[in-house]
Amino acid sequence: MEKTEITLSFDSERMRAMTIYLKMENSTVQEKMDEAMRELYEKAVPEPVRAYLDIISAPPPKPKRPPRPSQPKTAPPKAPPPPASEKEGGA
Repeated sequence: MEKTEITLSFDSERMRAMTIYLKMENSTVQEKMDEAMRELYEKAVPEPVRAYLDIISAPPPKPKRPPRPSQPKTAPPKAPPPPASEKEGGA
């Protein structure tokens, strides 16, 4: 689904303080805003509409690859036997 960018105005000193304290909690303003937007969306948009949007925005299923035709396995060619002189110790 395509994302829409939202611009908000907020006091810069308060933003700096919030960034510092959220960092201490291993979080960010972006993470908290994403969470708040999800909560607002779930509160404001009725469940049937959310379910419909989930269905239409889901990625299409990946097509299954057709099975490869089975080919008979052939044994690799055997190496020719060593000459008789090598079998008897090379003399």
